[in-house]
Amino acid sequence: MKVLFNAQILPVGRSDKMDKEKNIDKSRLKLMGANHSDDYYTPDEAFDLLKRFIPENKVIFECAVGTGKLKNKMEREGFKVVCSNDFFNDFPQYDVLITNPPFSLKDQFLKEAYHRGKPFAFLLPITALEGIKRQEMYLKHGLQILFPKRRYNFAENKKSPWFYTAWFCWKIEGMNVLQFEDDYTK
Repeated sequence: MKVLFNAQILPVGRSDKMDKEKNIDKSRLKLMGANHSDDYYTPDEAFDLLKRFIPENKVIFECAVGTGKLKNKMEREGFKVVCSNDFFNDFPQYDVLITNPPFSLKDQFLKEAYHRGKPFAFLLPITALEGIKRQEMYLKHGLQILFPKRRYNFAENKKSPWFYTAWFCWKIEGMNVLQFEDDYTK
């Protein structure tokens, strides 16, 4: 299948041009546009919203640590954090998974997190609610969403991004749940 994008014809799907260090398919990023980036580092206020649901005695796995901004915030708040940049190959001992994964890899991260069977909280764009396969995952496993009152500013000295994010969670105690319906005829 071919897709016309910015006057170029680009292949759709996985390529052999993987950036192994970042585990990112470079051709997929090209498809998203020249200005696309997965570099949205978690602002402190995002964890401030989530932390009341995480018991202090739990070990947190930050599996897309990047620059360490979220890890450092969680440690400053008194949480024990183990971290990695290789979620798909690292299996440390932990109680809850908390991360701001690369948005371009959100489906892979969600699938792996559900597979591991431990509570998780991912900071994702609200558009992660969209998509047939993603909604099938949510229907099968369940989903909790923690909505902030406003958009987070991911870059200091810049305006808030055009997109809205929320914490997409599973098995986080004390948090309300959104329900997905798979039958629109009722």
